[in-house]
Amino acid sequence: MPGTSVHVQQLTKRFGATTALEDITFDVGKGELFGFIGPDGAGKTTLLRILTTLLLADTGRCTVEGFDVVKDYRRIRSISGYMPGKFSLYQDLTVEENLKFFATIFGTTISENYHLVREIYQQIEPFKNRKAGKLSGGMKQKLALSCAMIHKPDVLFLDEPTTGVDAVSRLEFWEMLQRLKAAGITILVSTPYMDEASQCDRVALMQNGRIMTISTPREVIRNYPLSLLSVKAGDIYQLLGELRKYPGVHSVYAFGQSAHVAFQKTKLDKDTLSGFLKKNNHAVVEIEPIEATIEDCFMELMNTPRE
Repeated sequence: MPGTSVHVQQLTKRFGATTALEDITFDVGKGELFGFIGPDGAGKTTLLRILTTLLLADTGRCTVEGFDVVKDYRRIRSISGYMPGKFSLYQDLTVEENLKFFATIFGTTISENYHLVREIYQQIEPFKNRKAGKLSGGMKQKLALSCAMIHKPDVLFLDEPTTGVDAVSRLEFWEMLQRLKAAGITILVSTPYMDEASQCDRVALMQNGRIMTISTPREVIRNYPLSLLSVKAGDIYQLLGELRKYPGVHSVYAFGQSAHVAFQKTKLDKDTLSGFLKKNNHAVVEIEPIEATIEDCFMELMNTPRE
């Protein structure tokens, strides 16, 4: 990947006694779609606010396209697009008025850069005279992305852009991001949804202000060190309790109506486990070996002691 777009070195940020970010270091290549994956409170929003020059770090150094986030903040703001987690456009302005406003403050026009947002904006253009506050979640998302793109940024920062929207809108949004990536735009996106990790070139799994690992989604899964079973039975809560008593079990977590059971041994004896559960009043048991998901990997990393 040619060149580095975003560089972060030993970044730390505290709010009083709370450490929001702890010794964060990573690089993002030009044209890369890079994801920060983690739950609320992991530090994702704080990190993106520092990179977009809205917040100062306590220690460490960050650059965006070679510009320092402290010394060169004006330059970074001119070459970056930012979509915050909370819808922050003017709710009493129409769709078109919002887009015109953001184009104007960056010294451009809708007509000059319409080609950049055409595929996104065309989906909401029939509602261009509707006030932004009256839009659905998916339409607000598309308008916010259009406003972030209208000045032709080199780097796009998106903070949990798919939170609170329906599954179809989530899928459409990631398809739009893939097209923007194909156009050469560097994209940094945060999300609490583990399943969205597969859409990224690389991901940083975050928890409690630190990065647990950075790799491609495929490599994260490949490095999962345990064997894994999916177990289904009638009472999921009783099932979780019984599985945690089974010899050799490393961890047990609920995934919908099934339990993911990680074992320390390589080969899993399904028949013995099935017999154990049936003796404990689980009449119908389904047990299948499965490949780890990003969420399985996240849970394992979260419980791995730090070096």
